[in-house]
Amino acid sequence: MTNDSVRSSVNGCIVEATHVSRIFSMPAGPVTAVADVSLRIAPGDHMAIRGPSGCGKSTLLHMLGCVETPTAGTLLFQGSDVATLSDRQRSLLRLRQIGFVFQRFFLLPMLTAWENVELPQAEAHVSKPERRRRTQELLEYVGLGARADHRPSELSGGEMQRVAIARALANRPGLLLADEPTGELDGATGEQIATLLDRVNADGTALVIVTHDQGLAGRATRVLTMRDGRIESEVQS
Repeated sequence: MTNDSVRSSVNGCIVEATHVSRIFSMPAGPVTAVADVSLRIAPGDHMAIRGPSGCGKSTLLHMLGCVETPTAGTLLFQGSDVATLSDRQRSLLRLRQIGFVFQRFFLLPMLTAWENVELPQAEAHVSKPERRRRTQELLEYVGLGARADHRPSELSGGEMQRVAIARALANRPGLLLADEPTGELDGATGEQIATLLDRVNADGTALVIVTHDQGLAGRATRVLTMRDGRIESEVQS
C-alpha cells in the first residue's frame, strides 16, 4: 500500500519550518509555547519529538499539521506558506494531505469502524465504490477486517487505535502526525501499534510522533528533544 502522494512534495521537502514561534495571549501575559524552531520534514522521514510535559511538543506538532499558524517565522507545506492560506484551504490541506493520530483515539462513538474510516473519504468527495475499496483495504491493513461493523465501545484500546490509524490514512496523506499514540495502551498493545506505525512509514508515509515513550522514540531515525519551547538537540540514526 505504498503512498503515491509523497512524490508531490516540493524540492524534496513536505514541511519546512524556519524560525517559527507560537505565542499565546493569556490573562497573565503572553506565553511562548514554541520559540525559534527550524526543521524540515522530507518524504519518508521517521521523526520522534521528545521532552518534558509543557515543553511545546504538541504545539509544534499542531503547527506542522497546519492546525496552528506560527506567530513568527515561516511554515511552508509543500512550498506554500501556510499563513497565506484561508481557513478553508488549510482545512482541505489537512483533510487530503495530513493524517492525525491522537492518544485518545477520537473516533465517533455512534459510527462503526468501517464508517469512521469511510467518513474522511466522503468529506473529500471520494466516489462510493472507491471508498468501499479503500476502507476494506485499510481495515485489513491494520488487522481489523473482521471487526468492520463494530462500534468503538465494542473494541479494545488497541483496536480503537488501529481504526484511528486506518482513518488517518484514508485519503493517502504524505504526512502522518501522531501525538502520544501509545499513551493510553498497555506495553504489549503499545508495541503492536508501534510496529504498525513502523510499517506505515516503511510503506512511504512520513511519520512524526510526539511521545514520552523512550522505546517508541528509539524506533525513529530522527529524534528531536525539546525544552522550554526550543529544540535542544537532534540525533539521527
